[in-house]
Amino acid sequence: MFRYFLKRMIYMFVTFWLIVTVTFFLMHTLPGSPFNDEKLGEEQIEMLKERYGLDQPVVIQYVRYLANIVQGDFGISFQYDGRPVTTIIGERLLASVLLGSQALLIGTVVGLLLGIIAAIYHHTALDLASMVLAVLGLSIPSFVFASILQYWLSVKWKLFPAAFWEGYEYTILPTISLAVFVIAQVARFIRTEMLEVLEEDYILTAKAKGLSNKAIIFKHMLPNAIIPVVTILGPMAVNIITGSLVIEKIFAIPGLGEQFVLSIMTNDYPVIMATTLLYGALFIIIILIIDLLYGLIDPRIRLSGGKEE
Repeated sequence: MFRYFLKRMIYMFVTFWLIVTVTFFLMHTLPGSPFNDEKLGEEQIEMLKERYGLDQPVVIQYVRYLANIVQGDFGISFQYDGRPVTTIIGERLLASVLLGSQALLIGTVVGLLLGIIAAIYHHTALDLASMVLAVLGLSIPSFVFASILQYWLSVKWKLFPAAFWEGYEYTILPTISLAVFVIAQVARFIRTEMLEVLEEDYILTAKAKGLSNKAIIFKHMLPNAIIPVVTILGPMAVNIITGSLVIEKIFAIPGLGEQFVLSIMTNDYPVIMATTLLYGALFIIIILIIDLLYGLIDPRIRLSGGKEE
């Protein structure tokens, strides 16, 4: 197990270094400059470049950036008058993480329930209703669903705030909007996997032994059917937790997604880099967690000596 974990950690650091390298050099291919203000003269632009180290060759900038990252320094923003990038991201990250975590939790639980119901009551009205909801969740864009929620639950019925970020009640509608896609994906995968598992020999044996339906579902079917769902939850978690730009725009939420797009529009290199590295780090960590969860979900999977047995 230790060798497996050590090997994975090495892969994580190499992957993170590749993300840093590729993103850094791609970022310098962006058109324009961080200092496109027409009011700035040529001498002022040169002074700004010198201040932020942009007057140096790209390779030297890259080496310095790597050295700063090791020390936890992601630089200062060009757009916000030299504010530390970590401060800017820290202020924006909480809203995105809160919404994303809630959406992922609610979406997973509700999706599991719908998928299990659809599989158990296959070819019935409950199965049809669950899959109709899943198809709608996959087909309708999140911004359309968000607009519908705003109109009916905020404007018409005045049950929830329509926008802004002034308390927990302001998180309800955007959380539901983000959770719809997760519900649909999880429900569809769980239904498909449980129907496949239902025909396996060990399920037929369990039925022949007289085990209750509850024991068969939760002890035999669900642990095997849930592994593919755990796999898709990894990338989905990164996309949701880091925030949805469209949802943040609709509900006027000061999240990370909005800040990321603004940084690209203004060529704010340090913020672009730090946000991209945050996305990459979250993805790498979640993939590791998923690999470790496989052994907990399915006892047949053992991680020993860096190999799966």
